[in-house]
Amino acid sequence: MPESAAEVRDSTALDVGMRVGLIAYGAMHLLFAFIALQLSWTDQSTSSSGAISNLAEDTLGQVVLWTAGLGLVLLAVWQGAEAAAGYTYQEGRTRTRKRVQSAGRTVIYLALAWLAISHAAGLSGGGSSEDSLTARLMKAPGGQWLVAAVGLGIIAVAARKVVKGVKKTFTEDLAPEATRGDSGRTLLRLGQVGYIAKGLALAVVGALFVWAAITFDPQKAGGLDAALRTLLNQPYGKYLLSAVGVGLAAFGAYCFGWARHPRT
Repeated sequence: MPESAAEVRDSTALDVGMRVGLIAYGAMHLLFAFIALQLSWTDQSTSSSGAISNLAEDTLGQVVLWTAGLGLVLLAVWQGAEAAAGYTYQEGRTRTRKRVQSAGRTVIYLALAWLAISHAAGLSGGGSSEDSLTARLMKAPGGQWLVAAVGLGIIAVAARKVVKGVKKTFTEDLAPEATRGDSGRTLLRLGQVGYIAKGLALAVVGALFVWAAITFDPQKAGGLDAALRTLLNQPYGKYLLSAVGVGLAAFGAYCFGWARHPRT
């Protein structure tokens, strides 16, 4: 049994789990991409929770969700270990920044894992968890400011993802050989498109939270589903949402390449 975070981080089991988790993370983004494209070009009203619920209706779908959920848990463990003892190839503020980012990713991966596992186990209830959480925040002392702070925080994360895509700093997460040759150039382009598209989608989510705070209406906040519909309602919304969908698919494909060439 490993005796330290560093030993956990360097274990073979965690390396395998991390790769499985990245594949699961990529698959989740392909699902979000499918939802975006379906919203753009069909009359069906689909949401991420609805699509996942449909997936959970048969045995194969439940197996997929359990696998994705467990993979994301392993991904969270990996990022938790990185937050505790990782990025030894960096120094000073850069290492501290990346460890803090890993701590944030740990929370995100656990949330996505719960989304998959709760649907697979039939534990998900009706209603909007985003709306109920926002409503509870609104009722707390200074709740309007808390909701605005959440929105601004999401926008800040979104901006970092766009910058990461433009400057290609996501290559810091990849092994040196990952971007060599034709396949490396393809992976680089997938990462650029994917990070920029994901940043755009997250920026809309953050803007919805800020707007909910300004209007004191928690119903105006929402997650990815609400953000995609907001994009759809803009001028040339179908094309804008399609571009985001293609970008999310690119990010999903990038995650598959990341799983093959992670920097550890």
